Amino acid sequence: MTSGALYRLSAFTTDPRGGNPAGVWVGDTLPEPDVMQRIAAEVGFSETAFVAPASGLDRIVRYYSPEAEVSFCGHATIATGAVLGENQGEGTYRLATAVGTVPVNVCQRDGYYEASLTSVEPTFSFASDALVTEALATLKWQHPDLDQSIPPAKAYAGAWHLVLAVADTNRLANLDYDFATLKALMLREDLTTLQLVWRESPTVFHARNPFPVGGVVEDPATGAAAAALGGYLREAKLIKEPTTILIRQGEAMGRPSRLIVTIPEQGGIVVTGQAVRI
Repeated sequence: MTSGALYRLSAFTTDPRGGNPAGVWVGDTLPEPDVMQRIAAEVGFSETAFVAPASGLDRIVRYYSPEAEVSFCGHATIATGAVLGENQGEGTYRLATAVGTVPVNVCQRDGYYEASLTSVEPTFSFASDALVTEALATLKWQHPDLDQSIPPAKAYAGAWHLVLAVADTNRLANLDYDFATLKALMLREDLTTLQLVWRESPTVFHARNPFPVGGVVEDPATGAAAAALGGYLREAKLIKEPTTILIRQGEAMGRPSRLIVTIPEQGGIVVTGQAVRI
């Protein structure tokens, strides 16, 4: 059996009580898929990253939730960057993920390791009326709850997310959905999370992310969804680039998280955060 070291960190925070916990397993070679799945289930966090060296600063990375493999995970990538920084030093690591190469720049800031991932090329499509109606019914929301300036969309930057923006922060504060029904919908539509957002200002967003396909009611910080949102805002001409936005997530769960999203004029979206050992 392949042996390795297992780390537990919380990403997008400097407080172990905040952010999104992730496992990071590091070994000489990746375990078999069934072993990675078992370890991820035992760790119990929304995702665990499995990391093995390729050459130089290159690494092979795979991500598993407690229930299934995930194509890409942002917060576990930030946690991986912190582990690589601790063990190997600052620098830009190239992660060979299932969806493509994701560069991660790692540095120390204020005594903590900070990582900035650059996503694969983002894309989006506006969500169909049927999908929106079905998703709203599952969330127990209504069409008038939505912010019409940010139309519902399926957005991708390594994994697919359904972006639903609400016009009132109180609507976002009340999250009560049918777990099994939403999970079935998301599996059918190949969605990793729902990116539910409220725009406080042109550069500040609040987000909540149901993640039933991973066996998790809600994710307190979702880097992949943050990158997808940034890509959608740019590609749909809903924001003027280049710019940087702040996504505040996890506050309703008591695990506040801060995701810094840099949106360049073209190319991958940059998501930055710190991580701390649990």
